[in-house]
Amino acid sequence: MTESSKSAFHLWQGFSIGAVIIGALVVVLMGYAMLRYRRKGDHIPAQHQYHLPLEVIYTVVPILIVFGLFAATLVVENKATANPQTNVVVNVNAFQWGWQFLYPGTNALVYGQTTQSPTMEIPVNTNVHINLTSTDVIHGFYVHAFNFSRYALPGVVNQFTIRAQSTGTFFGQCTQLCGLYHSLMFFQVKVVSASDYAKWVASFNNPTAIAAAAAALKTTNAELSSGVASKTSYTKFGR
Repeated sequence: MTESSKSAFHLWQGFSIGAVIIGALVVVLMGYAMLRYRRKGDHIPAQHQYHLPLEVIYTVVPILIVFGLFAATLVVENKATANPQTNVVVNVNAFQWGWQFLYPGTNALVYGQTTQSPTMEIPVNTNVHINLTSTDVIHGFYVHAFNFSRYALPGVVNQFTIRAQSTGTFFGQCTQLCGLYHSLMFFQVKVVSASDYAKWVASFNNPTAIAAAAAALKTTNAELSSGVASKTSYTKFGR
């Protein structure tokens, strides 16, 4: 779970509890009115045109509730969309039907398609800035355990920050219908300690990995600038 997902869950809890309380209050008031003022004879009860204090209460209180819900939502949304400074950056590129994870400033590169489930490795309790792109059609970056989803849009760099609070390997998938093998467009997010992450990044400091990262960066930049997908060798299904 991430900080933003935890905040969103707590917001949902608050909304749900508030809805139950207000619903229960409405039911109680309706029951009281039906029992207290039910018909007891043929005489006409006393008529009152206004009840100013009551009218002010049932006008002001709902307005205050709406403002409170709006303020709480704004705080949570600001947390979810904030992009604090961080040294860990991952360029995530979605394509039919796979994922590429490129780590700027390092030689780390991971890519794969469909059931290969490429793994994005990130450190725990660290802000990780994601630059999410697509080089063909609309895709969806979704991690169930993080309660988090963002669009990968052609021609758009969607930026966000995640901060995982526990280690483990978490399942992710594309959530936008993107073609024949959409249902198999999986990936994983592996959250490790800072020391394990540093060792993992260092493992790419070899000539083969350096050449692969440089080639991937060149190809992806060409795709993003031209709008024409060309990573045909990255997936056995082609494009």
